[in-house]
Amino acid sequence: MHRVGYVLGDGFQVMALGSQAVFEFANLVHGETFYAVENWSVQGGEINASLGMRVVTRELTGRSRADTWMFPGVIDPLRGPVSRPLLDFVRRVAPRARRVAGICTGGFILAEAGVLAQRRATTHWAYAEHMQQRHPDIQVEADRIFILDGQYWTSAGMTAALDMALGMVEKDLGPEVARSVAHRLVMHHRRAGGQTQHSELLDMAPRSDRIQQALDYAKRHLDRPLGVEQLAERINLSPRQFSRIFTAETGQSPAKAIEALRLEAARVMVEQGRLPLEVIARETGFRDRRHLREAYLRGFGVAPQAMRRQSRTRLRS
Repeated sequence: MHRVGYVLGDGFQVMALGSQAVFEFANLVHGETFYAVENWSVQGGEINASLGMRVVTRELTGRSRADTWMFPGVIDPLRGPVSRPLLDFVRRVAPRARRVAGICTGGFILAEAGVLAQRRATTHWAYAEHMQQRHPDIQVEADRIFILDGQYWTSAGMTAALDMALGMVEKDLGPEVARSVAHRLVMHHRRAGGQTQHSELLDMAPRSDRIQQALDYAKRHLDRPLGVEQLAERINLSPRQFSRIFTAETGQSPAKAIEALRLEAARVMVEQGRLPLEVIARETGFRDRRHLREAYLRGFGVAPQAMRRQSRTRLRS
């Protein structure tokens, strides 16, 4: 039995509890109870979430035990100091726990406790710079979904907690179980820890459902031709109408937007380091490996091989 303890403080971000579903469904897929999940707090009893709902918790004591300790964050980690009893608890349990994880801004709790010193970590992109300024001894990587350094895990914004929990399941029960859990939770794909927090679709943020529909189609079919004619046909517009509306709503041409989506998908595949560049180029809609390299240099300033080496170096460190 692997015990997972969520340590909640007043005002914790309620979405953190959503990551508990990963462990719940891992038990179902595994066919037996591998994970036992419990909610804890310094004082015990009912704890108020940021939304106002109350969660019953067990009181932390010197005898409290868990294999994995999860520390959710709050909406604004800069508002006040972390409580001294909580910091003392982190310092006491961190060296002997199998895992210690900061969910979103929960990474600030680990940082204040000093357990992330000389380690890599991430947090919500809006607070990454603040973490780096407050804790210069931490290597803060602002664009990562989640990071594992030793037994310490940290994640980006709240949905990234699902990806981090799936990463834990993969290490405990294997990739097939993790994939099955992601499928049951209707996650479009399981994001690797090295994936960036940046999203081209979010940046484009079209105003109309029609243009969003075209972009969604493009992202699902990057290996196909995605010219103006094909995309316009999907939403019953003329190519001229489509180009005009698309540019007005996203601030860029359809061709530039599609290349950005192709690059985003290719970057994930390159950083995962499992497929040859020829395969990645084909699956993301580039003509060949040379075309992929040219687009990479324009978009990221480095060649795909160099980015893959950098990713492997991060994973080994």
